[in-house]
Amino acid sequence: MYIRILFLLILCFASNPLVSQSKLKKKSDAKKGDSQITDSTSLNRSKELDKVATIDMYLKFNSKLDTIQVDTTLSIAKAYKFNYLQKDNFGLMQFANIGQTYNSLYYKDINNSTVPMFGAQARHNNYYDHDDIDYYEVPTPWTRLTYKTGVEQGQLLDAFFTVNLSKQFNFSIAYKGLRSLGNYQNALTSSGNFRFTSNYKSKNGKYNAKGYIVSQDIFNQENGGLKDVDLESFTTGDEEFLDRSVFDPNFEDADNSLRGNRYYFEQSYRLLNVKDSIQNHGLEVFNNINFEKKSYRYTQTTAANDYFGEFFTSSINDKVALENFKATLGAKYKNKTLGDFMFALNYTDINYGYNSIVLLVDENIPNRIKSSFIGVEGAYNKKYKGFNISGSGGVNISDSFAGSYLQGSVKLHINDDIGFTGGISINSSLPNYNYLLYQSDYVNYNWYNFDSYNNVNTQQLQFAINSKKLFNATLAISNIDNYTYFNLEDDTDDLKIIKPKQYDKPLQYLNLKLQREFKFGNFALDNTLMYQNVVSDDDVLNVPSIITRNTLYYSNQIFKKSMMLQTGITLNYFTKYNMNGYDPLLAEFYTQNETELGGFPRLDFFVNAKVRQTRIFFKAEHFNSSFTGYDYFSAPNHPYRDFIIRFGLVWDFFL
Repeated sequence: MYIRILFLLILCFASNPLVSQSKLKKKSDAKKGDSQITDSTSLNRSKELDKVATIDMYLKFNSKLDTIQVDTTLSIAKAYKFNYLQKDNFGLMQFANIGQTYNSLYYKDINNSTVPMFGAQARHNNYYDHDDIDYYEVPTPWTRLTYKTGVEQGQLLDAFFTVNLSKQFNFSIAYKGLRSLGNYQNALTSSGNFRFTSNYKSKNGKYNAKGYIVSQDIFNQENGGLKDVDLESFTTGDEEFLDRSVFDPNFEDADNSLRGNRYYFEQSYRLLNVKDSIQNHGLEVFNNINFEKKSYRYTQTTAANDYFGEFFTSSINDKVALENFKATLGAKYKNKTLGDFMFALNYTDINYGYNSIVLLVDENIPNRIKSSFIGVEGAYNKKYKGFNISGSGGVNISDSFAGSYLQGSVKLHINDDIGFTGGISINSSLPNYNYLLYQSDYVNYNWYNFDSYNNVNTQQLQFAINSKKLFNATLAISNIDNYTYFNLEDDTDDLKIIKPKQYDKPLQYLNLKLQREFKFGNFALDNTLMYQNVVSDDDVLNVPSIITRNTLYYSNQIFKKSMMLQTGITLNYFTKYNMNGYDPLLAEFYTQNETELGGFPRLDFFVNAKVRQTRIFFKAEHFNSSFTGYDYFSAPNHPYRDFIIRFGLVWDFFL
């Protein structure tokens, strides 16, 4: 049925009259004149050739002002990004149902935050952070529809639209929605991500403003995975259990949800404007305001005392919220000789916690962590003879929320193909809020560590080489003090007791990633390899030694070059290790050293095609599941998905 649908859509799109990228001419082609250029791509519906919209005029840029041209081509990199997260998920082990969490197979890089992050990090894979928001500048309205089938029942749809109402003002609006039933009981996922952005610049270029609104709701039913007694039925491939809905999971009445709203506004005004080589400096003032409110809730109709232990009330309803307000005021000075400088003061107000106090036998758990403080931040950037030197830093002027970061990098383009980057990052901040304070109707999940936990201190050296002719490589060497994690505690009653712990010894982590694509005519072999090593006295940070992804594929223009075809097989593999377990109550992963998982191959067969402005993706995921052994897990007691055929498309409209 999927093959029939695929070819019907190809036939429909092949006759679609919408503008193709080939008719969105490059600037050089537009100047030559072309009677075949479609009028719908003109800036103002005019037939004047000097006002034809070209594909390189459709731009997007992020919070760091990195500008990217809109790209509608088909490549293997685009195929890697065609998933629920809409980004390359190499090193992330997805669960059985789309929309569930991902088990990270590597230690994520440090960031420049000086305050703790919200808890429930397993629910944040599809949560749009500040750096995930893009702004746009387009000559004509642009719409993109992204669709993909779910698991068992359900679909994923991301609808996006942007337009410039004038050359100075743009806005965009988008909504990504998912609902997927899944193959196992009580595994329904549902999420919605609404985004609205706008940006404005005055005609004289002195005043700029941009802002966005993001509203997100991520809901998951939680079944706790398979029961221990059912693991053998799964791993042996018992025919009675090949219908995964037959399994009785640990929970049938539990769910959790993450909700968040963020409002951001930024504006700047140039007091001095660089116009020519005579005036070699510029000065501008800026300010931005960021307010975000998050909440996480875990509910369970009947308490599972044989899984989480004793409880206060039999109906579990845990909820925690965070309000984070930050305002920044600063100035930027640009000088062609000295470089670009930025200095700013910021004010932060934090309110995290619960609505009640918990009274235990030997401890009282407070309900709030509140603070407000001033911070200082700065940045520098300079380009000099092929070098790009940049750095930034910040510090909180606070006793209770002490935090700082410092990072610097040097980029060098040796020639047109080879680029080198080297840098250092230093960060010191408190652990995430759910390590510091947590309350639950389950007795074992109540703790307060705000006064006893120290800052997590991380120093990292980074090196990268990028070359299309040779290879791409990144190397990160990290030293971590006071590493904080959730740990599976030993318990005489065989309960899964998860507690936060702070490691009082330093540990070192090395991550080396290599990527190289070999091409043989219309065939290509794309390889990505990651090597990891952790040096510590105890097993507190567990990662596989090797992670690899290899794709052998064929690509060519067919049907008189009216369609681009791409087909091949992808192998994903990682070595065995003590894989992190998943706690549905916390929505966090925890360290365990009892169960070793991994060492199983995952093979995907795909057929991708591009017809005009439409990219079509057809994939047979994990087609080897029935003949290479039922030993595939995303976490202890949580199987990876079985063989499934999924279909999707990305459709661009340039009106």
